[in-house]
Amino acid sequence: MTGVAAPAVTDPPPAELAGVLERLVRDGLAHIPAKRPSDNILVATWNLREFGGLTERWLSSAGDVPKRDLFSVRCIAEILGRFDVIALQEVQRDIKALRHVLKVLGEDWAFILTDVTEGDAGQNERLAFLFDTRRVQVSGLACELVVPEEVLERNRAVGRGALQRQFARTPYAVAFRSAGQTFILVTLHVIYGDHPSQRTGELGGLADWLADWAARTEDYGQNLVCLGDFNIDRERDANYQAFVRRGLTPAPELNAVPRTLPTADRKPKFYDQIAWFTDEGRARLTLGYEGTAGTVAWDDFLFTDLGRGPKSFRISDHYPLWVEFLVPAPRRRRFARPGRPARGGSGSRGRPRP
Repeated sequence: MTGVAAPAVTDPPPAELAGVLERLVRDGLAHIPAKRPSDNILVATWNLREFGGLTERWLSSAGDVPKRDLFSVRCIAEILGRFDVIALQEVQRDIKALRHVLKVLGEDWAFILTDVTEGDAGQNERLAFLFDTRRVQVSGLACELVVPEEVLERNRAVGRGALQRQFARTPYAVAFRSAGQTFILVTLHVIYGDHPSQRTGELGGLADWLADWAARTEDYGQNLVCLGDFNIDRERDANYQAFVRRGLTPAPELNAVPRTLPTADRKPKFYDQIAWFTDEGRARLTLGYEGTAGTVAWDDFLFTDLGRGPKSFRISDHYPLWVEFLVPAPRRRRFARPGRPARGGSGSRGRPRP
């Protein structure tokens, strides 16, 4: 007796799943700007929970491990495909799910990633960038940020609150080029630890490192953007202040949008950020930013019958964050102070309105 062939991720999904996917596209992604040649660049970040293995069924069942399945990958790919370049956190040693995403997106997409971070703090994670090669090309630079030992020695003398060891998961920087503009994206996943104070050193150390780098690269017209999972609990708490104290400014339109699936305490989290340096309220970018940014609240459409934990292992416990940059920059726009609405922007585009 001949067995039934296993489905491929590029096959048409079953009718009931196809309908769910269509609703996600129609109602959940319509707020994201279209890709306009030589006019805009869409940059996103997404912590995809334990993004590694895959169960090759359309829907995983109770006994399947991992829970992420072909339908989950199709949904993730549909979301990722709306952007030009995406920073991914929590990619695992096994990149099967990532490779299946590439199969769905097609041959015009590529990725670049770090090796696995060994050790308990690193949790066997990789950092990655996924990008649409029709719109974005790697410019040449790819590096991990390492703190000089003399800086660490000085920090140890300073004491509490300063970075006294290397990053638990080394931040990853890659330069890209699109529409005549070069920009450097730095992604990271800050250590979570047993207490928020354990994150302060990494956040402050990153701010120092990037501020020095921005000063060196500014004369060359490069754009430095930091994005990823910063594990900042609250806006304006000690860790937030450590992150912004050297001039890094999160996109103001993202302050009010959710980053994660709803939690038991219902308090907003500020884990994920997209930020760049400002000087006297002006963005230090040759890219244009007019206030168009948002999130994708995918759980309004996907696995709505599941609890927070089960759906997080199929998609994630985070939402993607994104911003739209304009090229060339239409004008030099004053940036709002952190936590205040930006003046003159189109506002946040987050959850779709009912």
